[in-house]
Amino acid sequence: MNNRRDFIKKAATTSAGIAIGGAGFGFSAKSYNNIIGANDRIHVAAIGLNGRGNSMVGTFAKQKNTEISCVCDVDTRTMPKAINSIVKAGQTTTPKSEKDCRKVMEDKSIDAIYIATPDHWHAPLTIMGCQAGKHVYVEKPLSHNPNEGEIAIAAARKYDRVVQMGAQRRSAPILTQGIQKLHEGIIGRVYLAKTWYTNTRKANFLKPGTIPEWLDYDLWQGPAPRVPFKDGLIHYNWHWFWHWGTGEALNNGTHEVDVARWGLGVEFPTRVTSVGGRYHYKDDWETPDTQIITMDYPGRVSLMWENRSSNGRKIEGLERGVIFYGENGSLDTGGDSYQVYDLSGKLVNDVKSLIVEGAVDGRNTASPSLGMDSLHVADFLDAIRNHRRPNCDVETGHKSILGMQLGNISWRVGRDLKIDPKTGHIIGDKEAQKLWSRTYEKGWEPKI
Repeated sequence: MNNRRDFIKKAATTSAGIAIGGAGFGFSAKSYNNIIGANDRIHVAAIGLNGRGNSMVGTFAKQKNTEISCVCDVDTRTMPKAINSIVKAGQTTTPKSEKDCRKVMEDKSIDAIYIATPDHWHAPLTIMGCQAGKHVYVEKPLSHNPNEGEIAIAAARKYDRVVQMGAQRRSAPILTQGIQKLHEGIIGRVYLAKTWYTNTRKANFLKPGTIPEWLDYDLWQGPAPRVPFKDGLIHYNWHWFWHWGTGEALNNGTHEVDVARWGLGVEFPTRVTSVGGRYHYKDDWETPDTQIITMDYPGRVSLMWENRSSNGRKIEGLERGVIFYGENGSLDTGGDSYQVYDLSGKLVNDVKSLIVEGAVDGRNTASPSLGMDSLHVADFLDAIRNHRRPNCDVETGHKSILGMQLGNISWRVGRDLKIDPKTGHIIGDKEAQKLWSRTYEKGWEPKI
């Protein structure tokens, strides 16, 4: 915790401060100097360049002693845009372009990879990266299914690589302070965290189509069993189909649920349930647009997530957020700030962020919070240089998304799930246990 306090002090003077995570993980910084020295340039390859990826290449390029050396995407149109973003960020060298991520893995000059691909690629690429000796920053969710998450942890540990999941709130200085206050008892024993997300997404219909010349659809599918191409799927609506995506629960819920689990100080649940459906429209979506997932944890503690993808009415005046309820009051957050209320709902403390969220030079960005992104990336790079685990280490990320993956499994089988609180595994439900993993295209099965 002392390292996080140091981080908060640094962030008070500069929004580009490095977020130092926990120490004492048994790593030897001295031995690690043989790989990457504290001042050596880190060469990064960015894989997945649409939207989020195009924004984040600039964030990486702005970091000290860091270079985006390669940009990679199955959509050839994205590469010039990404290179332009990197140049605008101030990088003087031009990265090379590559369509096939497997060739990136073979490049021994690459120290780390950044992953912003569709969900079905996240864990397989993370595992491939670790095997190839690269450190990994993977956007949320860490995995498409629970089994992949466990393999990703095993790969990170076997090959001794730094793996950071893109839950950037873990590196937010004021939020970190608020979580610390929760753990110190600012509202007494905390027994419930409520999280939510709202949006106004429209109807989505897919139709047979012709693969565009700019897309390598076979490589886009990668680990997923082959299905015919359809118009309307790429580059975003794959989120709503189980073959590639994980629904709104993992697409957006990951952020708030990770903060909630952090604040509650819990690991694996004992029971998970979910209700909801595709209620607003009758179209091709497979995942719910309206969903409530609840997780019970040991010690009389619960976590709840509410989603309305197609009805944007705000909750507590916010499109997304987190509320912790305790014996002596409540604490609200969602970004890098927090508010404390007494039991009657009276505001007793309002602590605001020190960083500007969601904008740069007056422009909106694809990032929920550019300032937190910069801190989270800086933490990742510092973890590489100092051979330590980052603020959202692969195991931390897995535990946070597992509850939501279990929530989706509960919804798909239509009943509560009993969970082993020591492992997170489903107990006594063979149908649900089949969804713990998935089938893969032959030759693409993730393994270490």
